[in-house]
Amino acid sequence: MALLGESALAMWWDMAPEMRAEFEHWHSHEHFPERLALPGFMRASRWSAADGGEGFFILYELQAHAALSSPEYLARLNAPTPWSTRLMPHHRHMVRSQTRVLHSHGAGVARHALTLRLSPRDGEAPRLQAALRAMTGDLPLRAGLAGAHLLQTDAPAIAPTTEQKIRGNADRSADWVFVVCGYELAALRALDEDALAPAALEAVGAAPGAAAGWYALSLSMARGENGPAR
Repeated sequence: MALLGESALAMWWDMAPEMRAEFEHWHSHEHFPERLALPGFMRASRWSAADGGEGFFILYELQAHAALSSPEYLARLNAPTPWSTRLMPHHRHMVRSQTRVLHSHGAGVARHALTLRLSPRDGEAPRLQAALRAMTGDLPLRAGLAGAHLLQTDAPAIAPTTEQKIRGNADRSADWVFVVCGYELAALRALDEDALAPAALEAVGAAPGAAAGWYALSLSMARGENGPAR
């Protein structure tokens, strides 16, 4: 098993506590179904900060990279619904990475996820990629873990969208994204002192300053699951 497709849209943002209930209602019942109706959108997952904080991690699994610039997707980005327009300004500290899946093994959804945003040092991309590729095969076999996925940002050349403008045009992106899924949070946290410790990453070519976060699954929805009731 692996992620569903060759590309993914990975995003992180903060949501203030007073907006959380409305945000999750909108995101679950309007936004996920809207996105999953678009060509190439295969599965959407939302994860909330494992420590109960304001952070969220969202992953859309895409059949092909072309889904990120399809006319249908761009039309939605440039014509947000009234509810989306109300909620978009509350997406704080947005990091939005439009990526290709380099390596993927094991479950794409589990009870918890560790996300790592990182960059290679100059000239070290092949060595870092080789090390992380090996981890995508090894980590899912460890007790408490279930999947590992390496993504690299490759943003299509499109003009700023209406949604970006509503958010203030301040979206950042990560160079590379490494996601590890597991059923035991302790096993994911232990990686920060083991294979994914800052010193261990730098030893295989990562630049200093990788950003790690731990999340709990809030909702996962696959294409077709949001159809009419039967």
